[in-house]
Amino acid sequence: MKTLKPLTLTVLALLSCPLMAASGSSSAAKEPWQLAEATEVWTPVPAIVTANENTPPSDAIVLFDGTSLNQWQGAEGGDAKWTVKNGAFTVAPKTGDIKTKASFCDAQVHVEWMTPTKTTGDDGKELTGQGRSNSGIFLQEQYEVQVLDSYNNKTYSNGQAGSIYKQHIPLVNPTRAPGVWQTYDIIFTAPEFSDDKTLTSPGRITVLLNGVLVQNNVEIQGATTWIGKPVYTAHGCAPLRLQDHGNPVSFRNIWIRKL
Repeated sequence: MKTLKPLTLTVLALLSCPLMAASGSSSAAKEPWQLAEATEVWTPVPAIVTANENTPPSDAIVLFDGTSLNQWQGAEGGDAKWTVKNGAFTVAPKTGDIKTKASFCDAQVHVEWMTPTKTTGDDGKELTGQGRSNSGIFLQEQYEVQVLDSYNNKTYSNGQAGSIYKQHIPLVNPTRAPGVWQTYDIIFTAPEFSDDKTLTSPGRITVLLNGVLVQNNVEIQGATTWIGKPVYTAHGCAPLRLQDHGNPVSFRNIWIRKL
């Protein structure tokens, strides 16, 4: 009797298996478009959002429309006391921070800001470093994207415009000269906490300054602090806050999308 080689036995075993034979013939019988259908996903269908140039997306919440601060309040409550004029609003020094009346978690934020052309103090001396048109945008009132005149103005790198203050240095410095409007586009993923207030997922943030990527999905280390290391304290959704650092920085065209 002729002895079958191991390879021949393997082939015979595969051919005698009904499941594999059926599977092979089934795939061979299908057209390419039928095979492609196996990886097509039809639901859910993304909602339609209108997004025209220089206008907020249709699903955005407009936080400042150029006419009033009715979406804002003082940091401790009461009316926001900053100055509204010519489609923008400006920090009124020593009146305190302002914050939105609404609270937000994950969000896309658009803010336009401008530092004044006057770069000297009341004593006539040139302002430098952190003293030059300082403000800040605080996500959930805790995590600061720095606002500063960083055009030919030397300061510590994790405190210049585009930084996550005292946490992340911007990748580059695309700031414009004083008196020219600048734009932040921010994608914020809020931190998450367990029922026992333990951090389960740190916050993350992506920032474009004047259309240039300066923070690429970096991990937020905790609440912004001037002195010491940042730490997390459990919280829920919270307002967007703008800082009164004693400098007349202006803002306009602010909108936010809940994600």
